[in-house]
Amino acid sequence: MTKRPDNCPKIPRDATHYNPKLPDPFRFANGRPVKTISDFVCRQREVSELFQNLELGTKPGKPDAVSGSISGGNLTITATVNDTTISFIPTITYPLNGPAPYPAIIAFGSLTIPAPSGVAIITYNNDEIGAQINQSSRGQGKFFELYPDKTANGAMTAWAWGVSRIIDVLETLPSTNINPRKIAVTGCSRDGKGALVAGALDSRIVLTIPQESGSGGTACWRLSDYENHNGTTQTASEIVQENVWFASQFDEFANTTVNTLPFDHHMLAGLVAPRGLLVIDNLGYEWLGPWSSYGCMKTGRKIYQALGAPDHLGYSMSPSHPHCSYPSYQTPELQAFVDKFLFDKAADTAFFEPSGNITFDDEQWVDWVTPKLY
Repeated sequence: MTKRPDNCPKIPRDATHYNPKLPDPFRFANGRPVKTISDFVCRQREVSELFQNLELGTKPGKPDAVSGSISGGNLTITATVNDTTISFIPTITYPLNGPAPYPAIIAFGSLTIPAPSGVAIITYNNDEIGAQINQSSRGQGKFFELYPDKTANGAMTAWAWGVSRIIDVLETLPSTNINPRKIAVTGCSRDGKGALVAGALDSRIVLTIPQESGSGGTACWRLSDYENHNGTTQTASEIVQENVWFASQFDEFANTTVNTLPFDHHMLAGLVAPRGLLVIDNLGYEWLGPWSSYGCMKTGRKIYQALGAPDHLGYSMSPSHPHCSYPSYQTPELQAFVDKFLFDKAADTAFFEPSGNITFDDEQWVDWVTPKLY
């Protein structure tokens, strides 16, 4: 996110307060309502700061030096901070058709969605940047070599920083034959959480595709707590015991109550708005909190509606399939978003499709009004 404009309100010293409902994305932490697009830009920056301060850890800006080179399909990224230099090497698989420079999808770990025609795939080993083995992984990875003062950060913020460095190099290295203005990001499960965070924290990403990301991704913390029955849905209190995806300061909320957070993940989706966001979910895995994800993104879509772009957030839920596979019947929905955001083609992206008998009662969870800001 860019620097907060001088006329934006400052965040109160303590922005936390108890609220069992999904917090209002159209009201600043000081209580002032969001009335204009300019207000909303300020509010996005405020929400980004709150997420980074309370849940994710602070994402540093551009390092002292960033450079890159390409050899075959190997893209070497080199970054320097003070006297420390690290390198990592994403791989590019070019499409067999279509004109260069190509749009590209940056895939966390490996690509788990079908590779669209005419689109390059950049495979990114995010684990190398921020380890995610278990709780002992805190502060491990190349990001933390550069930023030893950021060991409390969550691994996902480190991954998002790495994606931003890839884009930095794509912007300055025409020999990659990649169009840096047409970049998407995707991942599944834990890497789907990371893809959503990357899309939220870098506005150069035009399309974000989290797949089966569950709690801490497209599901809302408050809703996951409500959905949880006999330990069948992942919640914040469980997730901080499992791994280091989130900053250590988030433990305070996860282990007491997430109801004091001044945000929830409908507002993480709101940081992507009005850029493209395609949420891919799976009803067959209760652990992922499918009801929570549906309700969270249905609420997040209100932010897109306020900006006059409800069709920029699409939701596709399968009745059931193996985790992180991709049913062929969901491919047309993926292609529609690729066409619209990576190729600037007309496409119908006005779908929001749960599965089974899932319903979400807005009145139970939303006590604010969606303004018209456009």
